[in-house]
Amino acid sequence: MPLLQANDIIINYSLQGPSNGETIVLINGLADDLATWSAQLPPLLAAGHRVLTFDNRGIGKTSKPIARYSASLLVADTKALVTALGISKFNLMGVSMGGMIAQEYALTYPSDLISLTLACTYAAPGPFCSKMFTMWKNMALSSDNGMALVTTDTLLWCFTPEFFTKRGEEVREIEKAYEEGGMSADVYLSQLAAVREFDTRDKLFRLGDGDGPKGMKEEFKVLVLAGEQDILIPTSLSRELWEMIPGAEWRTVKGGHGCMWEFPESFNEAFLEFLQRSKR
Repeated sequence: MPLLQANDIIINYSLQGPSNGETIVLINGLADDLATWSAQLPPLLAAGHRVLTFDNRGIGKTSKPIARYSASLLVADTKALVTALGISKFNLMGVSMGGMIAQEYALTYPSDLISLTLACTYAAPGPFCSKMFTMWKNMALSSDNGMALVTTDTLLWCFTPEFFTKRGEEVREIEKAYEEGGMSADVYLSQLAAVREFDTRDKLFRLGDGDGPKGMKEEFKVLVLAGEQDILIPTSLSRELWEMIPGAEWRTVKGGHGCMWEFPESFNEAFLEFLQRSKR
């Protein structure tokens, strides 16, 4: 896959599909590389879209500077990448941490967007998620095996019990992929800082059909999408996010936080239907 220098780092990316297709930019979650979207790419490409995926700062083949990352910093990376690739108008989808980055992107560069989809994410972590993130931080620092403990714990929060019962081989493949990814504790904590400190509650009125300061009105549709059984970022937090965005659509799909992997058909159908409604 190609590499590109942007915002003072090297970014690993993949741009697939016809050059005349409506572009979709997909942003991954915490500790996930661009392979996150392997179950989404085939139907999106089959529908005629051009799709950009990439490794966020700190994961995969993208640079991994150790520092406290923020959503704003990761937005700057995304903007530098799309600018370098000559992409000026697109549909933006982010999942989990990627949904936080997508919110900040939409607030910072609203004129870039055709539509915005925020999947399995929140406007602010609240006490429940904050305690979980503190636990993960402590796990990562606990021993040389800390990141393996974080991976095991995260998977338990991501999938339904039935996934472990009926699809054990897939669980082992996911565990192997995380192990081979080799994300160090220091870099993991750099990304984790972005989700622990995230809060857009006082800004979201500017999205959707809402009137912002000085009469600003954003002209793109917004979908907030959540897994019905999400316990990592509870569905209730995603619903609170939806309620803060005037005119946004709300949709739940089968599964939990990992619904895009466990039940990709349900997830993809919801996303593709929204894209169809958002066409210009």
